[in-house]
Amino acid sequence: MSSSATRAAGNEAGNDVGNEAETEAEAGVAAPETRSAAGSPVRRWAGRLARPALAVASGLLLYVSFPPRPLWWLAPLALALLGRCLYGRRARAGFGLGVLHGLGFLLPLLVWTGEGVGPVPWLALVALESLLIGVTALGIALVSRLPGWPLWGAAVWIAGEALRARAPFGGFSWGKLAFGQPDGVFLPLVALGGTPLLSFAVALCGFGLYEALRVGADTRRATAALLAATAVAAPLAGALAARPLVSDAADDGTAVAAVVQGNVPRAGFDFNAQRRQVLDNHANRTIQLAQDVKLGKVPKPDFVVWPENSSDIDPFAEADAYAVIDNAVKTIGVPVAIGSVLAPETGPLRNTMILWDPVKGPVDTYDKRKIQPFGERIPMRSFVRLFSADVDRVRRDFGPGKEPGVFDMAGSGVGMVTCYEAAFDDAVRSTVQAGAQVIAVPSNNATFGRTEMTYQQLAMDRVRAVEHSRTVLVPVTSGVSAVIRPDGKIVQQTKMFTADALVAEIPLRSTETPATRFGPLVEYLLLAVAAAGLGWTLARRIGRAS
Repeated sequence: MSSSATRAAGNEAGNDVGNEAETEAEAGVAAPETRSAAGSPVRRWAGRLARPALAVASGLLLYVSFPPRPLWWLAPLALALLGRCLYGRRARAGFGLGVLHGLGFLLPLLVWTGEGVGPVPWLALVALESLLIGVTALGIALVSRLPGWPLWGAAVWIAGEALRARAPFGGFSWGKLAFGQPDGVFLPLVALGGTPLLSFAVALCGFGLYEALRVGADTRRATAALLAATAVAAPLAGALAARPLVSDAADDGTAVAAVVQGNVPRAGFDFNAQRRQVLDNHANRTIQLAQDVKLGKVPKPDFVVWPENSSDIDPFAEADAYAVIDNAVKTIGVPVAIGSVLAPETGPLRNTMILWDPVKGPVDTYDKRKIQPFGERIPMRSFVRLFSADVDRVRRDFGPGKEPGVFDMAGSGVGMVTCYEAAFDDAVRSTVQAGAQVIAVPSNNATFGRTEMTYQQLAMDRVRAVEHSRTVLVPVTSGVSAVIRPDGKIVQQTKMFTADALVAEIPLRSTETPATRFGPLVEYLLLAVAAAGLGWTLARRIGRAS
């Protein structure tokens, strides 16, 4: 290649345009900004740092798009910036830029994981998840050289989310693009294809935005411009077409539901030191609710749901706790779901929801199936102890349940999805398929104080409401508790660290959305698209090498 041709290719690659940029990236030629900054050291370093800085900025922008801020529209822009960073890059550069994007996104998003235990767990989790995002970005960089790359890149992003939802230690789904979209225009797509389709729409739109800016109005690239425009328009059109799937009609009549937030003595990990006070708080607030019913202040509920850990004292082992709960349930006079910790003589602890009847007492239980690693169980305990003695706060691991739990509460099928489980597609879907007409997400966020964690989880619950077209009841020990309609709208919510009770008439629904009916099928199809894109990239490389 002549020197003039080399300069031309360098100029185009610096703007991420031109086939020469793709050819040089595949051949391993140095980054164009390094060559173009042959002048002063300051310009040289500025050229080298520009793209990493942009990767971090894209992560920060994605974080800002998440609740409690209603800035969902920033997510496609964040993905467009990430696309700018990754387009035409070599695999190694893609990995590094992806890690930087992950750090910019997850360091602020997950800061609550260090609440009360210091920075070590937070930094370790962020580092691990950022490495997985780096692997995802590596794949996006590889497929960015293909025609119509936003499609392949968005599918690879979903492959990365699928990996993070499953590994390691059972996965960690926090930070899915879908969970930042409870107020977004793309939300109806979750009823069609679940959270994978919703995340895919955001990523496709973002990468399409960058591609549209890259090819611009260049008439020589009409096909590329058309594909870019389609990548932006298709998610919007799909969301509009899926809008009829979002409904809060009462298929099976209505019920009056109540959620109780008893509050805790104090925030942080040590609130459990006053377990009896937590139980008394919830019992007393339920008794107050019964008084409010008698005074006509609120309608009488058909059933009541308490939060996770509302009775960390095992009522089957402690007669006093049994009596306190039984008295509260008899006073309100309707079935109550109680969040408790059961401590059998042998084996692991159980994070259990207990269905308590005002006449028969405890009649059914549900054991939480998704047990939080490093929270409710400690993998590699002896190794982790080298870094943090806080692992010994969990003296005895919890064990997972095996079956979904749907309580018959005064004729309503109320499905239990306990706290952390709301982040996992299969846990929520299996509960709805087991007959839940209403989803309850009893939670305990007192450990995390006044951080954004409770709002991030509330956003998940809103997405789940639309995904499965069910009312979602969210009783939380310290807030924010809420009642969410099947269209994702919050109709009532509490303040944090305030004892309260919410009473609302809610629709009972049995209609299955396509997302409920077909489950992970859309995710599997998108994984196949990602595999096809990566396979095509490999085939092109082999063809060029031969």
